[in-house]
Amino acid sequence: MGQYYKCIILAEKPVEGVPEYVCEHVNPHAYREGAKLIEHAYCNTGFMRAVEGLLRKGGSWHKSRVVWAGDYADVEPDSEYNLYHSIGDENPGFMGVGCLQVYPFIVNHTKKEYVMKMNQFHPLPILTAEGNGRGGGDYRGADENLVGTWARHVISVEMEAPADYTMLVHNFGE
Repeated sequence: MGQYYKCIILAEKPVEGVPEYVCEHVNPHAYREGAKLIEHAYCNTGFMRAVEGLLRKGGSWHKSRVVWAGDYADVEPDSEYNLYHSIGDENPGFMGVGCLQVYPFIVNHTKKEYVMKMNQFHPLPILTAEGNGRGGGDYRGADENLVGTWARHVISVEMEAPADYTMLVHNFGE
């Protein structure tokens, strides 16, 4: 079976012993795109442009904790649900406006790293995915070891790379 994903924004800082708090989420179905990771993890799709618009400077999610939560991901501690199922299916999520400007850099402020969008695959969903490898439509390919390494980190999209951050080189989609 295929695994479905939603882009989730978490509360600023997790509190030990308290479940993660989901602030907002975006469902790719709201943009008429498939919910499997590889169905919507492409540069310049309506869904990804909307997420970028929210993560840009001035966007409501700029420098927020991001996770691409899969419905096959692990259950949250002290819960019977994972992040994907904690939202429920009846809520389509936040409807962001598509961003017309191209933001070439995705910045991880937690790790002080950034990536460039270089290939057809958008690195953000791949780097922040939880549950990858457990269902059809998950990312399998070059640099698969990087999948999920940015999950739940503070992320933004930027026009320029931060001078004091390290570039993470990836070959997603090759």
